[in-house]
Amino acid sequence: MSDQPLDQGRQLRTPVRRAGCAPPPMAVPRGATLEAVPHLYTRDELLAERMRWKQEHKTVVFTNGCYDLLHPGHIHLLEQARSLGDVLIVGLNTDAGVRRAKGSSRPLTPQQDRAGLLLALAAVDGVVLFEEETPRELIAALLPDILVKGVDWSHFIAGREEVEAAGGHVAAISLEPGYSTTGIVEEILTRKL
Repeated sequence: MSDQPLDQGRQLRTPVRRAGCAPPPMAVPRGATLEAVPHLYTRDELLAERMRWKQEHKTVVFTNGCYDLLHPGHIHLLEQARSLGDVLIVGLNTDAGVRRAKGSSRPLTPQQDRAGLLLALAAVDGVVLFEEETPRELIAALLPDILVKGVDWSHFIAGREEVEAAGGHVAAISLEPGYSTTGIVEEILTRKL
């Protein structure tokens, strides 16, 4: 593969790598721009990015959850949340936090894998882990422009007061009927093989 820029429409192929040789540099197609890659942030990194996004007048949306077994209901909520702003950050319960909230048989998927699955979604711009029972402290530090939860949590949305006091908005998004991680797990366990 040459180091010349690729023509429009030409496919980028991964060159064969020989043992002991570094891979050749990849050419970027003409007119292509590098977009920000979704990122697993530390809290400090996220707060620094939040300052930059604020300077760029970007609307930051935040939601949170366990996302233990990713299903269409999750995808719908995340896509709806992303449509409300420029950047969607997902607060993800750590494994210990999921165990405290859901019981000793959970999580089904380790936190690094759950984060990776979320980051693979086009709707998600970043993920940050939180250990606390609720993300209130994280939300108070981040102060997103829009805080989103599923309508099933509309009775208690951690961080609501902080976001609204800072002039932000809170949105409760309708859920896709028939989807819940607990329901899916229960159905799997009751099926006869």
